[in-house]
Amino acid sequence: MEMLVSDYAIITEGKGKTKTRKRHTMEESPSLLVRFLSELGLVSLYHSKPDVKLLCLQRFVRLFAYGASTLVLVLYLQSLGISKTRIGLFMTLTLVGDVCISFCLTLVADGLGRKAILALGALMMVGSGVAFAVSDNYWVLLAAAIFGVISPSGNEIGPFRAIEESVVAHLTEPASRSDVYAWYSLLGTAGTAFGLMTGGWAVQYVSTVLHWDLIDAYRFIFYGYAVAGLVKLSLALLLSSAVEADEKASPAKATIKSNGAAGNNTETSPLLGGGNASPQADEEPKSRSRAGALLPDISKEGYAIMTSLCVFFALDAFASGLASMSWVTYFFRWRYGIEEGKLGSIFFVTSITSALSMLVASSLAKRFGNIKTMVFTHLPSSIFLSLIPAFPDVRLSLLFLWLRASSQSMDVAPRAAFLAAVIKPSERTAIMGVINVVKTTGASLGPFLTGTLADHGLFWVAFVTAGCLKATYDLGMLAVFQNHEKHVAEREERSGEASAASA
Repeated sequence: MEMLVSDYAIITEGKGKTKTRKRHTMEESPSLLVRFLSELGLVSLYHSKPDVKLLCLQRFVRLFAYGASTLVLVLYLQSLGISKTRIGLFMTLTLVGDVCISFCLTLVADGLGRKAILALGALMMVGSGVAFAVSDNYWVLLAAAIFGVISPSGNEIGPFRAIEESVVAHLTEPASRSDVYAWYSLLGTAGTAFGLMTGGWAVQYVSTVLHWDLIDAYRFIFYGYAVAGLVKLSLALLLSSAVEADEKASPAKATIKSNGAAGNNTETSPLLGGGNASPQADEEPKSRSRAGALLPDISKEGYAIMTSLCVFFALDAFASGLASMSWVTYFFRWRYGIEEGKLGSIFFVTSITSALSMLVASSLAKRFGNIKTMVFTHLPSSIFLSLIPAFPDVRLSLLFLWLRASSQSMDVAPRAAFLAAVIKPSERTAIMGVINVVKTTGASLGPFLTGTLADHGLFWVAFVTAGCLKATYDLGMLAVFQNHEKHVAEREERSGEASAASA
């Protein structure tokens, strides 16, 4: 009996241990899961503010529309009888128009309101989509592309990104910024991917099954583009006032406040008023404040950083313009005769690959720093880009297209985090806006050159040149900014210690 009792006790104890072990495993599982999700950046995204999530959703919708329209843009213009050189000029002038509009809107975004500018940009998308859907006149389409928002490259265009990245930096803690930027970028790339596939198969379906003319099928895509603009407008209107820039006390306001405080001190104020209290002295700072209320105040250090970044980003953007997505999709259509549906699926796969690679970049940036992650992930894609046109076999060209996609976007999130770290919060919107304008300016020069090369049978030169220039950009960024983040962190640490000591 004792044996039975003992056995029973042992069995009970064994079961207890087993249950304890199971409970222990179950308790550890969430911890492992949380660590895994944290490594992917999902924990940071989950804990981000609702406005940040809305901005990520806006980016997905916007890039979905860009992807769908980019796939058919060159094909649509060519179906209207426009030469490749004029198509390249069209794309260049589109980007030039975007430079002017984006520059103006981003400079005054903090003054007029970030939410209002994002809503205005969405309305511009709607207008451009409708114009492309109803008109076949080259100059009308050009005007709609210049004064509206049409992306020739499938990438960001308009004032959106600079404002959104500034808001994300404003609403996100520094420790989680890299993760949030990674998902912000990933969702945009995923939007482009789904837009490419949806647009390609939609064109093929309505043209082959419903027997629409190709021009009408392309116009159908631009109607969808306008609808996406309306969706983005709705999301922009849902943003809260937290997205707006913090109000800063201007020098004029500080002067007025100090004068007011002095005026209220009747014990020390002169009975007849001091000689310094002239009306002109008070009115001058007020007038300066009113005149410059909408313009940013950028420090000398900010200008120095902005200048260096603009040089490198302009070089990279020019290379991107030479091999923009519109021209790359057209290259595969022209050289290998791939149909729109299959073309959309191909670029869906490459875009999804590019999106997933961003998660790896976020993890690498935590270990090696933003600059090293930017350079050593982007450099291979530059080499792969130059090799895409080197093969007569479509399978080899597609292989290098996929290899390029696997690393070309891994620098996006680290770059955004790097910019947020080295640029002062009060200057982010303006400086990022200027940088994006410079990038768009650089990119605007490429499409026209590529169109001219394509007309002369030298399409491959654009790919090789783009790859070499991008490699130069990568190595230049590494040489100039390798230790910059470390110096900024040390300076902020010293500043924090000094503030704590004075307190």
